[in-house]
Amino acid sequence: MLERFKVPKKDQVRISADSLRATVTDFFEKMGETKKDAAIGANTLVTSDLRGVESHGVSNMVAKYLQYYKEGSIKARPNWKIIRETPGTANIDADSGLVIILGQAAMQLAVDKAKEVGVGVVTVHNSGHSGAIGHHAMRAAEQDMVGMVMTAAGTRIAPTFGAESRFGTNPIAIAAPARKEAPYLFDAATSSVAMNKIWLADRVGAKVAPGWIADKNGSPIMEEAAIPDDDDFFLLPLGGTREMGSHKGYGLSLMTEVLAALMAGALPSMLLGDRVSKHFFAAYNIEAFTDVNTFKDNMDETLHLLKTTKPVIGVSKVQRQNPKI
Repeated sequence: MLERFKVPKKDQVRISADSLRATVTDFFEKMGETKKDAAIGANTLVTSDLRGVESHGVSNMVAKYLQYYKEGSIKARPNWKIIRETPGTANIDADSGLVIILGQAAMQLAVDKAKEVGVGVVTVHNSGHSGAIGHHAMRAAEQDMVGMVMTAAGTRIAPTFGAESRFGTNPIAIAAPARKEAPYLFDAATSSVAMNKIWLADRVGAKVAPGWIADKNGSPIMEEAAIPDDDDFFLLPLGGTREMGSHKGYGLSLMTEVLAALMAGALPSMLLGDRVSKHFFAAYNIEAFTDVNTFKDNMDETLHLLKTTKPVIGVSKVQRQNPKI
């Protein structure tokens, strides 16, 4: 995590992960979730904190979920159902359920289909927040598959040269198993910075970095700045400016809308003006393509080479696999 997002030491309170899981499980139960689903939701949030992704962890998200439950934009114990299915695919109507909970079932369905036909793809629409989507991608990696997850929701990003917001942060995650090395996990927004990171920066009194946001006229803010009022800025696509490749982030954002929203038979938030989440879960059965042990050995070699790449002067090692900014 970048230094600007860290809670000042004087404000830090450390508790055990088990204690935190128990407390957050109680929270979800009080919101109406079953004990089993409450535990799943709590584990998703606490695991994010343990991975250093505090923007999607307990302290940054529980208050948001409380707000969503109270206003009725998400439901406890949703009546989710599969509305279309083939041996390798499914489309789920989540009935406004939180995908930090339902994501486990969606990815497991994709994994089960991949075991039968090699690849499983599950889309989910009419749903709530997914948390850190890398958590769901890892469920496939833990079962010797490559997992991929995308989420499309809301409108915070202005397209390149745009002066209106059109996309959510639309993250993409991929996870793959290794043998001796830690599993590969990449999980990042297609914006220059995740909106949750802006919330986190606001909480700890940090400023935004150059190229992260644009003013209300769509002009990129290219110096470190205080966080403007919520209605006075947009997030920029990954890359920040056209010269730095923001058209690539713009394209990735739209790709996520195609796979997560349109493939689920849903409209993007830019057309509805909502923040309803749509998701894409895919599991690729390694065994259907190559020998699993060979894949893991090759992943080990690849990851080891990257880890041992000569770093630039003043840095002890190359960037870890998943910086998630």
